[in-house]
Amino acid sequence: MDKERVIKQTAEFVRKRLEGEPTGHDWWHVYRVWKMAVKIAENERDVDLFIVQLGALLHDIADWKFHGGDISVGPKLAREWLEKLNVDEKTIAHVCEIVESVSFKGAGVNSKPKSKEAMIVQDADRLDAIGAIGIARCFATGAKLNREIHNPKAKPKLHRTFEEYKKSNSTSINHFYEKLLLLKDMMNTETAKRLAEGRHKFMEQFLERFFKEWEGEW
Repeated sequence: MDKERVIKQTAEFVRKRLEGEPTGHDWWHVYRVWKMAVKIAENERDVDLFIVQLGALLHDIADWKFHGGDISVGPKLAREWLEKLNVDEKTIAHVCEIVESVSFKGAGVNSKPKSKEAMIVQDADRLDAIGAIGIARCFATGAKLNREIHNPKAKPKLHRTFEEYKKSNSTSINHFYEKLLLLKDMMNTETAKRLAEGRHKFMEQFLERFFKEWEGEW
């Protein structure tokens, strides 16, 4: 199997499918996660870089948020694509496990992946959900899901189950407290933990400024 060809064709497949998507779950999100996953993998031992790259490229091929909460769509599409490229079953199963397991499913849900490759992809994906880019993506997704920017009457909720999280219709500001500010302490690798610190701090600074402006104090 020509692994380089598989990676190249998969990147092109994902680019064509997701290019222009407006919520921040687009090709450029995937591109950033792909490059970050490779960077993290380079600092880890005993990692299959081929699996990491395929998992990163296909991790958002069909995000459950935009498919009625169905987490099976992404792995199904990933499998169909890799089978077309005649990738071996062991690799396909591993990649599909990554696609299914990397997403955040609620503050009270243990969503730590089983393999080191999946942990790396999850870290890369979560790093792209925080910091300056994470803030931009939060509000883009919020608009797509018809969420208010902020409503002081709506309080954040730490969801105990995936079903509870899927049904949530909270505000974009609440999403920081329900997910984004939690991610720093959920990173798996030392590289991601280090990179998350600065991005987390930036979000805290943004929220401090946001609430001051909200009250007309700035």
